[in-house]
Amino acid sequence: MMPSHQAIAQPSAWVQRFASALPAGARVLDLACGSGRHACWLAARGAVVLAVDRDTAVLDNLRGLSNITVRQADLETADSGSAWRDALAGLGFNRFDLIVVTNYLHRPLLPNIVAAVAAGGMLLYETFAVGNEAYGKPSRPDFLLREGELLEAAAGHLQVVAYEQGFTSTPKAAQVQRICAVRAGANVALDPL
Repeated sequence: MMPSHQAIAQPSAWVQRFASALPAGARVLDLACGSGRHACWLAARGAVVLAVDRDTAVLDNLRGLSNITVRQADLETADSGSAWRDALAGLGFNRFDLIVVTNYLHRPLLPNIVAAVAAGGMLLYETFAVGNEAYGKPSRPDFLLREGELLEAAAGHLQVVAYEQGFTSTPKAAQVQRICAVRAGANVALDPL
């Protein structure tokens, strides 16, 4: 049974725009999934979702839902690479057709995230950027992307389909950075830019 509509915020418009054409059965990683708004939206469309977060309380709300596997993992440990491997252990695969990351940044994980995009797969990343301190939290540089940082993370590994950096008023005033990038072999139906 799905949690009530009120319990889950609407999925990001960025995620909806690019992930809406994802085929049924696609393997998805929703990293730092929070309330599970993206995991639930994608699972309802037939994706097989691994929802990872360090907060066991939010994961408890997702347990038992169709097409969603939950994993509790604190990926911000001193050895984030080991924590990453532990979070993916036992799946039988370590690459995903889609990786979704929103409102989360732990820089040491960026190479792992990019490497985990399967051939033909897609990365959708959207989080706060430098300048967000003018609008509230997060305001620490550790949690704010530098100009072009997602482009740098994808460079040489993924083809950038769309990229945005700047102010948004939805769902709240914020400075954000967003990327949609694919690994060679992608056959993804995309909206024209």
